[in-house]
Amino acid sequence: MTYADINGLSLYYEENGSGEPLVLLHGGLGAGDGFGPILPLLAEHRRVITVDLQAHGRTADIDRPLLPESLADDVAGLIKHLGLEHADVMGYSFGGWAALCTAIRHPHVVRRLVLVSTPCKRDGWFPEALASMSQMGPQLAEPMKQSPVYDLYSRLAPRVQDWPVLLTKMGELLRREYDWSAEVAAIKAPTMLVFADADSVRPAHAVEFFELLGGGLRDAGWDGSGRPTGQLAILPGATHYDIFASPALAAAITPFLDAPVQQPETQPSLA
Repeated sequence: MTYADINGLSLYYEENGSGEPLVLLHGGLGAGDGFGPILPLLAEHRRVITVDLQAHGRTADIDRPLLPESLADDVAGLIKHLGLEHADVMGYSFGGWAALCTAIRHPHVVRRLVLVSTPCKRDGWFPEALASMSQMGPQLAEPMKQSPVYDLYSRLAPRVQDWPVLLTKMGELLRREYDWSAEVAAIKAPTMLVFADADSVRPAHAVEFFELLGGGLRDAGWDGSGRPTGQLAILPGATHYDIFASPALAAAITPFLDAPVQQPETQPSLA
């Protein structure tokens, strides 16, 4: 059981493998354990760090809202706590918001960024997904005790009685308006977007998001010289609710993570 004292949290994390560090951030009402099916594939040649974010898994809640910006500060704090100069960061859905905000707020700690089933603005979700999000709240605490997410929560949470509090905070987060388009356009870290072909995120938004990163704007050319630094992948036969555990996800992101990061060209001194 490994915890780090970060920003008032006792933040739980696990490490597997060795090599270039990769931080994995789970989806809403989940935990780092959710990446279990693909963890061995990712940890073959890298140091994989799974994190239980605030109020999730083995990390107890504290007296603050659930906000992507706060979660991002926690992730950056953990990277510093581990003595790392930087790390690759991959987030899925709720964890994708945290990963994206980490790259925005703490760009120096993110070497490469992978966002899975994550829109950069609220209207990127399908309307029916937004309608479902709007219903999240403490009134679902009892009905959801029959769900797999509660089974996971009840097995891992330090204080199971906080379940209604988590649903309250998640509801407030999911009803929050956001649009990080301007910030996305300024991200310097090579970024890969991954979506399911039956995702809760609209395909048109996936393309719009990719364009903000400089992708899909021109022909790459026969020699690939016009290829963007970012990548976009659509995984067939997947949905928003199973993509994070798909072996196809590990296969898609591994070449991206393994590619060398090109350093920006330095300008000659005028002195």
